[in-house]
Amino acid sequence: MHFLSPLLENYIAEHSEPEPLVLQELTRETHLKVIQPRMITGHFQGRVLSALSKIISPKNILEIGTYTGYSAICLAEGLQKDGELHTIDVNEELGGIQRRYFDKSGYGHQIVQHVGDAVKVIPTLDVVFDLVFIDAGKTSYDAYFEAALAKTRQGSIILSDNVLWSGKVVEPLQPNDKATKVLLDYNKKLKEDPRVETVLLPIRDGLTLSRVL
Repeated sequence: MHFLSPLLENYIAEHSEPEPLVLQELTRETHLKVIQPRMITGHFQGRVLSALSKIISPKNILEIGTYTGYSAICLAEGLQKDGELHTIDVNEELGGIQRRYFDKSGYGHQIVQHVGDAVKVIPTLDVVFDLVFIDAGKTSYDAYFEAALAKTRQGSIILSDNVLWSGKVVEPLQPNDKATKVLLDYNKKLKEDPRVETVLLPIRDGLTLSRVL
C-alpha cells in the first residue's frame, strides 16, 4: 500500500499536524497485542480524517469497521459538542481496547459502540449521518454503502478506505481474487452513481470521497 518512497512519506508526516499522544499510545498497543496491526489507520491518514471531520463539523458520524478505534478518535475530533459517532465492528473482543482509548481521548462520551454485521445494525439506527467512513470487509462495500446512503442527507460525505487495494486495481485480475473484483466494481459504481459525486484520493491505500447529491 506504500506508493511513495519512505523518504516522501516521512516528509509528508513531518509537515502535517502531529499525531496526538493518545493515538501514538494506541498504535503501540495495537502492534503489541492485536493481530494484523497494519490495519490501523496511522498518523497521516488519521490527520486527514481529522481535518475532513473538522471541515464538515458533523452532528452525527457513522463508522463501519472500528478495529482498535484509531480512526474513530480522529473522526470524533470534528464532532459538534452535542454530536455522536456510531462505530460498528464484528469483533467484540476488541471492544475493551476501543473503549479504553475512546475514554482516554476525551471523546468517549460521544462514541457509541455497536457489535455485529453493519448491514443489519445500520437500519436500526434512527440517525441521519453527516459523515460516513467505510473501512470493513471489502467484499461487503457495496452493501455497506447502500445501507449508509439510506441514512444520509444531501451534502453528507461518505468516505471509503482501501479503494486502491495495494495497487491491485490496476494489475491483471486473478480469477480467485474476489476482493479486488469487488473493489473494481465498487469504484466504477461510485464514479457513475448519479446519487453522489466522487473523487478518489491517493491517500495511503486509496480514500474515496463521495458527496451525496
